Amino acid sequence: MLRKCFFLVLLVTLPILSSAQRIDNTAAQRASQDTGYFRFHYDNDFFSRNRTDYYYTQGYSFEVAHSVFAKNPLSKLLLRFRGKPTTYGLALEHFGFTPTSIKSDEILVGDRPFAGVIMLKSFSISVDTARRQRLSSTLNLGMVGPAAFAGKMQTAIHRWSGDPLPQGWQHQIRNEVIVNYELNHERQLVSVPDFVSLNSNAQIRLGTLSNKLQTGLTLTLGYFDSAFSSYPNSRKKDLQIYVYSQPLGSLVGYDATLQGGLFNRSSPYTLGVSEISRFTFQHNYGVVMKVRKIYAEYYRTYLSREFKSGRTHVWGGVKLGVVF
Repeated sequence: MLRKCFFLVLLVTLPILSSAQRIDNTAAQRASQDTGYFRFHYDNDFFSRNRTDYYYTQGYSFEVAHSVFAKNPLSKLLLRFRGKPTTYGLALEHFGFTPTSIKSDEILVGDRPFAGVIMLKSFSISVDTARRQRLSSTLNLGMVGPAAFAGKMQTAIHRWSGDPLPQGWQHQIRNEVIVNYELNHERQLVSVPDFVSLNSNAQIRLGTLSNKLQTGLTLTLGYFDSAFSSYPNSRKKDLQIYVYSQPLGSLVGYDATLQGGLFNRSSPYTLGVSEISRFTFQHNYGVVMKVRKIYAEYYRTYLSREFKSGRTHVWGGVKLGVVF
């Protein structure tokens, strides 16, 4: 029944289906074999080869998973496999977007708008070990706009680092409430236990921030515990190290960081419907190391043009965590 409902939603929403969220904490390549952990994630396009400072310029999150969050009232809204092992958690995310130049005090027509996002995420991850599949469900609540204080954050960082102070944040996307729901289904297709895993990805997002339909594959190579096996895993490895490659294609419908809020239409500058790229390609690749209770990851992401007059973009990220 759950599977039928999931694919029915995909079919109904396909014609209206964007990408604003950047930090994916529930993907299989980031799976923990423990249900209690804390992780910190930091993104910056400074990690790219050209050390750019535009579009998705910075993001960070604090993530906590623990069985106590099963009692969170919001967890009742999260879809999961009935009777299967499930991890519950909360994450706080904050990220910002800028045009190609932060030196101009004027609106750069045809470029990306300034935008800031802050969200509290309630999430669950359930695993059906018999069918080798995972279902992640996330409810995002927050704000896009000045209330997210992304402009103040970037200004403070540039003042601290001695870089030129950013100009133009007064033209950013105006305040809008974020209510977004996300489902991500992953199924293992090929497995060489401990060394190789290939799985499919299917994701849908709906809400006031981002509407998107996404699909792709994830290839993992190295020495690791399977994300599709039972957990807590009685034979967890003390040392795991592996690399992954994740190509993803997206059908794009709406992105508040590009087009402004669905209800608050007072933003001084936004991109029009005809300016949005309706298909994007994204490639995530990285390396993960787990040493007993410590988690460490470094990755990079390539993203094709999100709007027709835009550029491709590359950024990098690090994630550090500890199991408790």
